[in-house]
Formats: sequence, structure tokens, C-alpha cells
Amino acid sequence: MADALFSATILFCLLPVSVLSYAFPAALKLERAVPANHEMEMNELKARDRARHGRLLQSLGGVVDFPVDGTFDPFVVGLYYTKLRLGSPPRDFYVQIDTGSDVLWVSCASCNGCPQTSGLQIQLNYFDPGSSATATPISCSDQRCSWGVQSSDSGCSVQNNLCAYTFQYGDGSGTSGYYVSDLLQFDMIVGSSLVPNSTAQVVFGCSTSQTGDLVKSDRAVDGIFGFGQQGMSVISQLASQGVAPRVFSHCLKGENGGGGILVLGEIVEPNMVFTPLVPSQPHYNVNLLSISVNGQALPINPSVFSTSNGQGTIIDTGTTLAYLSEAAYVPFVEAITNAVSQSVRPVVSKGNQCYVLTTSVADVFPPVSLNFAGGASMFLNPQDYLIQQNNVGGTAVWCIGFQRIQNQGITILGDLVLKDKIFVYDLVGQRIGWANYDCSMSVNVSATSSSGRSEYVNAGQFSDNAAPQKLSLDIVGNIIMLLLVINMFL
Repeated sequence: MADALFSATILFCLLPVSVLSYAFPAALKLERAVPANHEMEMNELKARDRARHGRLLQSLGGVVDFPVDGTFDPFVVGLYYTKLRLGSPPRDFYVQIDTGSDVLWVSCASCNGCPQTSGLQIQLNYFDPGSSATATPISCSDQRCSWGVQSSDSGCSVQNNLCAYTFQYGDGSGTSGYYVSDLLQFDMIVGSSLVPNSTAQVVFGCSTSQTGDLVKSDRAVDGIFGFGQQGMSVISQLASQGVAPRVFSHCLKGENGGGGILVLGEIVEPNMVFTPLVPSQPHYNVNLLSISVNGQALPINPSVFSTSNGQGTIIDTGTTLAYLSEAAYVPFVEAITNAVSQSVRPVVSKGNQCYVLTTSVADVFPPVSLNFAGGASMFLNPQDYLIQQNNVGGTAVWCIGFQRIQNQGITILGDLVLKDKIFVYDLVGQRIGWANYDCSMSVNVSATSSSGRSEYVNAGQFSDNAAPQKLSLDIVGNIIMLLLVINMFL
């Protein structure tokens, strides 16, 4: 009797409001979910309930986890990438993680000049809209086409009425194609539940033409995953649907083969420092005020780091090294050279300032500090500004990884600097935070940004067989209470 009463109560709670509003008696058709012989295994029942709980909770948003591979080392890979699942049925696509652009795009089945193989030992794929049951091309009249038009990278093809795009990147490479809408499949933590194979409809680019370094097979990937702030970025699309928070984080491993962590959510670390984003900029611009070597500020005119007229400092995971304007580069290299002149032999190799040494760089080279608005400093170890070029007979040659940009007041902080640190891009609070960190370790992630509820999961524990190690819940009370009651009877 108690079981029957409980079942009736659950049935009542889960009925839609439109059904409950009718006067009883009402004719309801019930389908038996459990076989009449009651021989369904307990783990099958739990799997069914987890799937349903996921559907109930998914609309509330959660932490989305992406795998990370690749490394900053320009002599190995020189980029970080992740694997996405797109379409129905879903297919795998490997895409570069790029905070310096806005759009996700992958090579299309009709692509001209796209690479066929990759030296990264990954299987390249082509997206075929005709082979996905859920793919829809974006027409010129579609409101979503305006997201790209606002950033001046979209246009309309008069011949076929498709919303087209053309991108040109800083290294001279480029791609063009058209936008499609299809399902993105991903793993997500909502509350205490892992929700594998979650889906959301997103707009992305189908590349029909590529040029420059994009067509080189040695480091070829299927496309680029832009994490910018514009409406066409996946982070903006998922946030507008309530699927994920408007904040994302990464922690890129520098050593031992690279890899790392990439989540839609805020990595929570007590040593984080934050600096404001410069408003109304197309990239993640921050206000760099000065550079210090061995605790001494370099004699650089502050105007060198001005954020006006298209100048400033950009944080960009799509850039391998780091770049300084001429006026900052020269005093930076001079300060490093003066600090180590008694212990190493300076040499110039292919225009780069290098050093020959027989000891560890950590024992010789000075610490560097990049000082930003808001009192936030980014502390660089020698490995954060040096690249080992070769090692012959036990003698290592290390070169300054920072490169000079002539006639431009731009500073770009690429993977050389960003690795081995947590980075948080808080688009709600319009700030970026960082902290030095061992990115082979797991991290705590909040499902919200600078203000709101705290819902922590331990990234690195995402699996079908393990729950998050550290968790606190703050989700709609009625649903959670209902799920707790259900679990008592499983």
C-alpha cells in the first residue's frame, strides 16, 4: 500500500500543469516502463533515472567539460586542441582552442584545399550537413546570421541564400564557408549528476575553403573553436540558452606531453587575481601597466601599453609564443641578458636572443612580473618566457620566447605565457583572472561567474562511474527534494 501511494504521489508530481488543471476523473494512458516480470536489473533502473534526472536538470545549466590535448612547444605541436561531437549521429572533430576569435568552424565535406591527414596522429573528419539528421543551413534571412554580420565577418550569398563568412587570421591564413545549425554533444555536470551526451543546438561554420598554415598537414586539425565574446561564439550561444554559465576557464599543461583542462564554468582557486577587461574591444584585452625583471620595473613608457586606437594587450590561446612591441621588447631582453651575463654565454640564433648554459634555467634566470590594472600581477618563471631550442652534448641553448612586433603597439600573450596557469574568463563580471597551477591536478569549478550560486565540481573526475569529489548544491529546491526522495527508493 505504501509503495502504491508513493508511486501515485510521484506520478502526480511529474505530470505537466496542463494535465493537472483538468477536472478528475481524467483518462490517462499509462505505459509500463518496468517489465511485468520485474526482472530489470537495479543498475538499469538507476541508469534510467539518471537519464531522466539529467533531462530535468539540464535546463538549469551546469559545468561543461571538454578534453584538452596538444602542447605549447613549437617544436612539437605549438597549439592546444579539443575534441567536439557534432551532428546526428555525432561525429568527432578536433579543433584548436582559440580565445582570439569568436566562431567555431570545421572543415566541410565540400572543402577546397583542406588537409587530408594530420601529423598530430588524429583522424581528420569533414562535416557533411546532408548526413546529419539535425543539420540546417543558416539562411540570409535568419536572425542568427546577424550575429556574424555585426562582427563584419558574414555576408549573404545571393546565389544560394546562405549566410556566408570569411575569416583572416594574424598569421596570414584564412577560411571561408557558410553557417549551419546542428547539435553539439558534450558531457556536463548538473547538481550531483553527470549528464553524458548532453546536446544543444549551436550555429557554427562549415569551411569550404582554407589557405595558409591551415592547409599544412603537419599540425592540421579539423577547425578552430573560437571562445570570443560575440554572439556567434559557442560560449555566448550556450549561455543564452541557459545551458552553461557565461564564464569559461582553462588550465594548459606545459610539460609531460601537454593537455590540460577546459570547462565552461569558473575554476575556483584561492590564489586567483583578477584584472578588468578593457571594454568595447573585439578580443580579450587587458590593461598591462608595466613589466618587472628581478623586481625592478623596466624603463618602458606607459604609452607603449596604451589600450586606445586598436592597441593594447591581448590574451590569446591561438598564439603559440608571446609578442611585445619594439619599445618594450628591447629593454626586456636587455634586462634578462644583464641578469644572467655572469653565468651563461649569450648568442644570437636566427635573430633571436639565446643563451648557452650547462645548469638549470631556474638557477640562473630571473623572475619576471607582468603588472596589470587592478593590482594584479602575472609572475613568470624562466620557462614562461624561454624556449629550449636544442641540447647538444649536455649543453642547452635557451632562447627568449617573446618576439618583437615592429611599428605596432600590441602585446600578445600566447600559450608560452598562459600555460601552467588557471585562467578564468568572467564575461559577466568583465574580468580575467589567473593563478599559477599544476594543470595535471584536478580543479574545483563553479557553475556560475563572479556573482550567484556556488556549485562546485571537481573537474578531472568526469566519468560514468565516478561522482564529483567535492560538491555543494544550490539548485531549484522542489526538483532536488523530489530527486532525493526518488533515490531513497532505488
